[in-house]
Amino acid sequence: MSQYYTPQRERGMYEAKSKDPFKISRSKIDLFLQCPRCFYLDRRLGVGRPPGFPFALNSAVDHLLKKEFDLYRVKGAKHPLIEKYGVNARPIPHKDLDAWRENFVGVQFLHKKTGLLITGAIDDLWVTTPETSPHPSLAGGGRKKAHEPEYVVVDYKATAKVGEITELDKEWHAGYKRQMEVYQWLLRQNGLTVSDTGYFVYCNGRADRKAFDGKLEFDVTLIPYEGDASWVEPAIVDLHTCLNQKTIPKSAPDCDYCRYIMAVEGKERS
Repeated sequence: MSQYYTPQRERGMYEAKSKDPFKISRSKIDLFLQCPRCFYLDRRLGVGRPPGFPFALNSAVDHLLKKEFDLYRVKGAKHPLIEKYGVNARPIPHKDLDAWRENFVGVQFLHKKTGLLITGAIDDLWVTTPETSPHPSLAGGGRKKAHEPEYVVVDYKATAKVGEITELDKEWHAGYKRQMEVYQWLLRQNGLTVSDTGYFVYCNGRADRKAFDGKLEFDVTLIPYEGDASWVEPAIVDLHTCLNQKTIPKSAPDCDYCRYIMAVEGKERS
């Protein structure tokens, strides 16, 4: 049996009669949006999609970025990338940051209406620096605060694509945007004032060097994203309704996993 995939599990499944909070991660919310059938099979019946293999290089980049930004967090200073893009923010220390970054822990919120414990592990957290601006009504050229500090969600991404990455305009980037919005929603439920604007630290491996020489160089860009988390609450309610169905829901029309299963079943019947 494969060590990476167990087709049928007996633990960690949703039980409608249970009074204990049932944990739903950010990735499972995304699974529900991709295909209710796959979500139901996974969380209710214990048959999950075969997992993709972990990208160890991406994990290494994430780890090193966290260590790098943490150096500036300790100093209370802006990272050079933040300075380069003129962003009015800096990495912020927070007593819960280590837990919020940890997979299978993350930022948590108990959604009382459904009894679901929503979770999501963030990469980084910045805070805006209060700006001041001249105000003509203040005598002597006085200044006033333009806005109060807000927390800023930051997500790290690593890839190797030809050309510069400056915007999130590909089909699969929709998942990145939803990921950011769930994090923003979770932090707000934990009482934080969170900016609608989040940032992706995007690391793109360069393949235009003359030789490898034992190192891989990256172009690092900072991509802002204006999030809208208004969809999260309705999605959680719909997801909960799906979990409590007694029948397996229909698959999404564009679900490759379900189309594969149906194609196999069709061949077996023919």
